[in-house]
Amino acid sequence: MELFVSKGGEIFACGTCLKIRNSGGTELCPLSTMKDLYEIIRDSDRVISI
Repeated sequence: MELFVSKGGEIFACGTCLKIRNSGGTELCPLSTMKDLYEIIRDSDRVISI
């Protein structure tokens, strides 16, 4: 994850997933919202989902 972020990648943590695990976001992987997801999809020319 650190290499990915150091090369310019961004990681967003699902708030629901973090809550289930009693965890919080970090600087490396901040808590995200549906608004963040919408903006990522809106601003992307391609979206890959697995």
